[in-house]
Amino acid sequence: MGKTDIVTAEWLDNMVFDTTVDGHHVIIDSDPAFGGQNKGPKPKPFMLVALAGCTAMDVISMLRKMRVVPERFNVRVFGRLTEEHPKHYSSIHVVYEFTGDNLPMEKLKRAVELSENSYCGVMHVYRKAMELTSEIVVEPKP
Repeated sequence: MGKTDIVTAEWLDNMVFDTTVDGHHVIIDSDPAFGGQNKGPKPKPFMLVALAGCTAMDVISMLRKMRVVPERFNVRVFGRLTEEHPKHYSSIHVVYEFTGDNLPMEKLKRAVELSENSYCGVMHVYRKAMELTSEIVVEPKP
């Protein structure tokens, strides 16, 4: 059996919670339209953070092993929420943004494919629940 991760959400006031993840605290809150005070991010976008972080760490780790180090690397994740309750992400689009000169596209694609198909556990789970798409964007060094 694998490791069990535990997070906590301690109620502070109104819709404000102090969450603890790996010993780090993140305050979350609800939208003011739903009783929140905008004291922290809403919970659902953390699903997108989990995906962005998981795949970004995979990709940069693999690129380093391939001896490809971009000048900059950024992952943007777009989640489309349903309008009906329970509101959830119906689709997610991941954009891998690389900046640098002479970046070998075949290695960038290979690192992304390995993350998406073999290593990123978050993507593996999300793919079962919603449509997932991605793209690679490469910009030359400014």
